[in-house]
Amino acid sequence: MPKTTAFDFPRDLRDAQISLHETRAAYEQYAKTLPWSAEPMPGWEGEKQLHSGYRSGKADSPGYTEEQAATVADFRARLLELSITVSTHPFWDSVDVGDRVEARMVLKHAHEPAAA
Repeated sequence: MPKTTAFDFPRDLRDAQISLHETRAAYEQYAKTLPWSAEPMPGWEGEKQLHSGYRSGKADSPGYTEEQAATVADFRARLLELSITVSTHPFWDSVDVGDRVEARMVLKHAHEPAAA
């Protein structure tokens, strides 16, 4: 069984990690509402699959509106900002080099309720 070390993460690092999780989830939900292509693109239909009547394909994509493109850019900028905040936090200098990967994995799940 792998060892699990307890790490005393600073509150601002934990908050940044939680914000990163929440922002990524919100972005993924928003992305599901977008057209399949950011630019206007014609649809297509693939070849009939062997031993099946299935044909893959996509309808025409109108591309993103200016508002959609701006929202995507805002999400990506925020995700980059939070990723940098988490990965360059001064806390990591206090963790032994050999324990940093484990600490990072523990931080990713620190917001989850403890298993019984």
